[in-house]
Amino acid sequence: MRYLALICCLLMYTSVFSWGFYGHKKINETAVYTLPKPLFGFYKLHVAYLTKHATDADNRRYVVPEEACRHFLDGDHYERHVPLDTIPRFYKDACLQYTEDSVLAHGIVPWHIQTMMYRLTEAFKAKDIQKILKYSADLGHYIGDCHVPLHATSNYNGQKTNQYGIHALWESRLPELFNADYNLFTGLALYQEHPVTATWHAFEQSFALVDSVLKTERIVSGKFTDDLKYAFEVKGNTTVKVYAKDFCTAYHEALGNMVEERMRASIVMLGSFWYTCWVNAGQPDLPDMPLEEQPDPEQKKADELMEKGKMLGREE
Repeated sequence: MRYLALICCLLMYTSVFSWGFYGHKKINETAVYTLPKPLFGFYKLHVAYLTKHATDADNRRYVVPEEACRHFLDGDHYERHVPLDTIPRFYKDACLQYTEDSVLAHGIVPWHIQTMMYRLTEAFKAKDIQKILKYSADLGHYIGDCHVPLHATSNYNGQKTNQYGIHALWESRLPELFNADYNLFTGLALYQEHPVTATWHAFEQSFALVDSVLKTERIVSGKFTDDLKYAFEVKGNTTVKVYAKDFCTAYHEALGNMVEERMRASIVMLGSFWYTCWVNAGQPDLPDMPLEEQPDPEQKKADELMEKGKMLGREE
């Protein structure tokens, strides 16, 4: 029973959020500073909102059943190696080829990014500030997820290879420990002529890294006994079992700059997609005064249920 309790504590800490709170918030925040004028002024005005709401999409997984599939795509369900050139680039085509039930079961993150870009472009056209901000924050979340290798495989938490917990190790624990060493300033965002191609390229890069993420963890784990691989830390009012810092350091070093580079790629792609949506909407003038945030009942319910830990759909 004591062993099971320790495992539960580990799972409490490692199975809930992609990129962790830090990663998603940092991606959204830093992407603001990639934007060229005049869009930079508007996004800088609302950087606090975009940072605060970077994890709203994760929270909605506690109340919206169809939310979970928007965060991943099992690339290995379709192909074993890159390029993933047999997967249709558009959602309707994929549903015609594989049936919608199958597509949803194996994730839709690259396709959902296209949906979010359309919604954001329409919000810009309407000059609907609340929707611009909401969709901008959500787009950042899905782009972040698209850049995580373990969101590109059905072995998303090492459950098929006896590496359970690797998901949050790679995308939460490592950025939390080593973010101070990351250089996340990427230069200016650029208009994207072919955002669909850019999205699938980003996903393919994530898929190509899956084997390295798993293999490197196995090699590093072979050098640590369990009493050195894990440790206990206080998180709020709870003591939880986590990956020990020495183990994390060894794994992070063995990965090279992989985590940092995936964060950097997320940031510049997000800034570029925000900018592209604005340009495609006709470059509308936007207010230069902050607006009071309007309540979102669905999101409030999701935030409340998240605290109770009742996630719907597949847990990452």
